[in-house]
Amino acid sequence: MNVIDFAIKMEEEHQAYYEKLAAATPIAGLKTIFTMLAGLEQEHHGVMEALKKEKKGTRTDSKVLDRAKRIFGDLLAERGALATIKTDLDAYRYAMKLEADSVRFYEEMVQKEQSPATRKLLQQIVEEEKHHFNIVENIYDFVATPSTFLAWGEFSNLKEF
Repeated sequence: MNVIDFAIKMEEEHQAYYEKLAAATPIAGLKTIFTMLAGLEQEHHGVMEALKKEKKGTRTDSKVLDRAKRIFGDLLAERGALATIKTDLDAYRYAMKLEADSVRFYEEMVQKEQSPATRKLLQQIVEEEKHHFNIVENIYDFVATPSTFLAWGEFSNLKEF
């Protein structure tokens, strides 16, 4: 299997994983984010297919990070719904690992690629994968926050000065 075939397979697996996360979450905002991430992985798949056919891969700049920030604002209003997904932290950790592995993989591809146009395209995918990692990391932090909040009983006897 060559590097491009591996990248195609990797993008397919990532897309399937995000679709699975989207189907599993009852929170509409998270479902939207995971669906957007799955769509972007499909776009990367298309770019890799085009590179494989030695056609010029094209893509548009994604606005997923901006959309995700708006959705997180809406999610803050749904704090009560977090109880249903906080047991899925391992799923979000794994998604972060997938994205981190993707970044490293595409950075290696950029270093090995000879064509300047293809290098530029691969570098755009590296940046997009970094954004994906950031989105999933923010989801993880958002979901994990209730378990890391300092509200221990031993501090309940402190008075404000």
